[in-house]
Amino acid sequence: MPRELIDLLWRDHPAAPQGGARGPRSRVTTGAVVDAASTLADAEGLAAVTVRRLGDALGVSTMSVYTHVNGRDDLLVLMADAAFARMPLPDHGRAGWRARVRRVADTNLALHREHPWLLEIEDDRTAFGPGTIAKYDHELHALDPLPLDDVARDAALTFVLDFVRAAARAQRPDPRADEMPQIWARWAGRLAEYLGDDYQLARRVGSAAGAAMNAPSSPAHAWEFGMARVLDSLAVAADGPRA
Repeated sequence: MPRELIDLLWRDHPAAPQGGARGPRSRVTTGAVVDAASTLADAEGLAAVTVRRLGDALGVSTMSVYTHVNGRDDLLVLMADAAFARMPLPDHGRAGWRARVRRVADTNLALHREHPWLLEIEDDRTAFGPGTIAKYDHELHALDPLPLDDVARDAALTFVLDFVRAAARAQRPDPRADEMPQIWARWAGRLAEYLGDDYQLARRVGSAAGAAMNAPSSPAHAWEFGMARVLDSLAVAADGPRA
């Protein structure tokens, strides 16, 4: 009988049920299946993660994989929680709240760069996992110095992490990224001829930004600008009445 996803997430906890089908001990574990899936996703993307591919990689049958993870949807939740469980959680120490929140943001951005496939997993059931809960608890403490009630503290952390996810999406590798400085230099003059006197504001701002970044856009510049605005927004809560 399939185990509930919550029991699979907490499979290493002493309170987790140890039931399962009778018979010979399995040659692989649930953890091994999750690790193999994560390795495959890192190498080839989430689309490459299929139960059949995992069975081949682990040397077991497709049905054997199903006995460990129930199905692909549950597997994705297990993969996300495992990634969260392994990410570094830097000590907040005595740093001020701005440094703490910036550290949370930087750590999450690094996680998404290491595992880009996490951006494709949008399943609220991850909230029940031990790795996710440990990450959540640690990151909530980054906001300790701010005068926030519990609901506002949760919203503030969500605000920060939503910005990080959006920035991580923008920073995903562009196959033409290395070419863009040359393309920009080659096409900028031609584009100005096509535009003529139209879109003067777009021309002026685009020209200034393009000259500064040597490209039509810069995810790194957008990250620094956006991160500063996120911190400024949280400063309103820090300086104002209790949220």
